[in-house]
Amino acid sequence: MDMELLKERDALSAERIASMQEEHTAAEPFQDFFRKTASFVMRMHELYQKCENRELDDYTLEQWKDLNFSLYRDILPEHYATSYGNPVYAVSKLGEIHGRILSFLYTELRSLIVYAFEQRLEEKVILQELLIEIYNCFEEEELPPYRRIQQIVYWFVSDYSELTVKRRIREAVDPSLDFAVRIVMDSDLDDLRYLYRYGEYVSENELQMAAFLNSLDEETIDRMASTYTEGYRIGFVLGNKDLSKKKTVNIRYTLGFERMIRKAVQNFEKMGLEPVIYRAAAESINKRGVHRIGYYGGIPNRQFDYDHRADQAIYLDKAFVTRKLDVMRVAYEEYKGLANGHAGPACVETFGEQIFLPEVRKEAYHLSDKQKKLLTQMDNESAQITNTYIIGEERSFTIIAFPVPEIGEDFEEIFRETIKINTLDYQLYADIQKKIIDVLDQGRCVHVQGKGGNHTDLTVQLHPLANQEKQTNFENCVADVNIPVGEVFTSPVLKGTSGVLEACRVYLNGLRFENLHLVFEDGMVTDYSCGNFEKEEDNRNYVLENVLANHDTLPIGEFAIGTNTAAYAMARQYHIEGKLPILIAEKTGPHFAVGDTCYSWAEDTAVYNPDGKEIIARDNERSILRKEDMSQAYFGHHLDITIPYDELGSITVWCADGSKISVFADGKFVVPGTEELNRYL
Repeated sequence: MDMELLKERDALSAERIASMQEEHTAAEPFQDFFRKTASFVMRMHELYQKCENRELDDYTLEQWKDLNFSLYRDILPEHYATSYGNPVYAVSKLGEIHGRILSFLYTELRSLIVYAFEQRLEEKVILQELLIEIYNCFEEEELPPYRRIQQIVYWFVSDYSELTVKRRIREAVDPSLDFAVRIVMDSDLDDLRYLYRYGEYVSENELQMAAFLNSLDEETIDRMASTYTEGYRIGFVLGNKDLSKKKTVNIRYTLGFERMIRKAVQNFEKMGLEPVIYRAAAESINKRGVHRIGYYGGIPNRQFDYDHRADQAIYLDKAFVTRKLDVMRVAYEEYKGLANGHAGPACVETFGEQIFLPEVRKEAYHLSDKQKKLLTQMDNESAQITNTYIIGEERSFTIIAFPVPEIGEDFEEIFRETIKINTLDYQLYADIQKKIIDVLDQGRCVHVQGKGGNHTDLTVQLHPLANQEKQTNFENCVADVNIPVGEVFTSPVLKGTSGVLEACRVYLNGLRFENLHLVFEDGMVTDYSCGNFEKEEDNRNYVLENVLANHDTLPIGEFAIGTNTAAYAMARQYHIEGKLPILIAEKTGPHFAVGDTCYSWAEDTAVYNPDGKEIIARDNERSILRKEDMSQAYFGHHLDITIPYDELGSITVWCADGSKISVFADGKFVVPGTEELNRYL
């Protein structure tokens, strides 16, 4: 796009929006909406200019705090009740016909914060022009019908997908887009003003985290970063994948971890990998519900995110899906060299944030059943396109997690305990877990039963082994891609895998589930519910959306036994069971994943345990369909659900000859050689 033309459009649109603040050409209460929205847009216009002229460089810490608060004030919980970003308020003031879609408009315009800090002029201009086009409709004598505004939004999102979707794909593979990298590598990290240069919301949580990491000695930072980067490297080694062919690694983290991330970047560079660090998506077309993929700061208001999780309902139809997928193909083809050199993500997750219990609001957008199927189709085909260019059999990943100050007064102790858990003796666990695997491999199936209020009663069918001396069903998972150590896992045979899975209280992707109940028949979900809400319809929709990812059904993609009893004990000691991330929680009991197998997109790559045995359970009856119809094989979803040890009655191996071997009973592991695990139980 010609820069001079863009600047001209920017000036003209900004001038028009500035005039909205004084006009009375739209009927009330709509003029109030446009007046306040125009005021926000003009503040973002001024912010863009200040960033361009580097006027913020000399801001004091207090000035930065004031600016950051002003950017997010309107959607913070204490002000959300009267924010147009709140669909409940928007509908109450503007009516059911226009309130919901104007709340979307207001939310989409908040992307201007990102565009100001990253100096993305074209995206800034098109959003300003969108606001003007919709405002013009409300200046007419009669109020515009919903369909007219919806069509403006539809064609805006669709037409400009060549810009927004293409940019998102480039961000994931192109190291020259180094906005965040430069903050990490060039800032004085002792000067906490650097946190505000991202444009993300900065709470006390991020400030305290950065200050705490600054207080740690260099050896501790090295240990944290090296565990993370070595896990990534070892993942390639164990997966028999050639890391030397790769050029870039995607680093994901939350603000405050920059001191560790800087060291990690240096470690990755020694492996020949440049960092690509991109922000969690700002535009609705690139968002994934409430999940933030990329780096981000504090979350100003989780209810705001939840209220707008389904805004795609405005424009999601078959033609749009076709359009977006076509744009993805063209973009990946343009960046195929960069994509082929991409090695995969290295993620730093956090835990300890305040527990969020979402409210289901009828005023928010909700996907229709047809749209849910379209979204599922689009996600599946998107994953296939991505896998064509960032080849699944050649990439890997790693994930590590640390607590944040919000976890409470024991934060520093919990953090240090987490470092210990993340660096447990690799060989000790490999040896213990081999003993468990040797028992499991004797079975045709495994039976898992809950106790007390947990009514789990589930039989998991195993693949037959042709040669137990050279083959195994279970991967001996130590500290590589999945940090910390502590699980053995398999992809079950679906036929014969049946029964009930329950979790009395479990936290999945930051959402709490009470009495989560899933029924399986031949490995597929046939029924589901939870106890979060009064209405059963709300409970089922909550599970459908957040556990099944809007699929009618999903298979069991993984069965695992967590062995990290040290993590379990830490959680009980500090009463943080509900705040552990899935990454750690899955190691604190048996767990089951719904969705794809652990080997999705790489089933044909041989994988071996440290003892040299090949893990043959890489496929199930759904994933094998990739050889005939790729769309039937993958779901683009893998969610782990853990039964904690205190809800677990037994794990028993059932052998082909009718005999049974106990793995876990009476609150402890009973396989000879696993006594070390019981020390924490």
